[in-house]
Amino acid sequence: MIDVQPILIEGEHFVAITVKLPKTNFMAVTCDTGYIMCGALDVALLNEKLKEREIIAARAVGVRTIEQLLDAPLESVTLKCEELGIFKGTIGKDALLKMKQA
Repeated sequence: MIDVQPILIEGEHFVAITVKLPKTNFMAVTCDTGYIMCGALDVALLNEKLKEREIIAARAVGVRTIEQLLDAPLESVTLKCEELGIFKGTIGKDALLKMKQA
């Protein structure tokens, strides 16, 4: 099952996506410029093999719901996130608001 929902964070629009898979869920919240995701995101791949794409993305681990993803400290971020002032430990919703400004 795939669930796609619009969400508001401090008046800004984002899209929350949940894909229910056997024994796990895949979750992401996105805007036009970037996204945060559950532990399935391979940040090292984005930073190393896809570096030229300058992807704005970050990952939180141990989350099971979109709400947890928004409230969790990020475990890893892409190099482009760091350029925007989004670092490991930034709360998910705070990172999204910075991405929206990029």
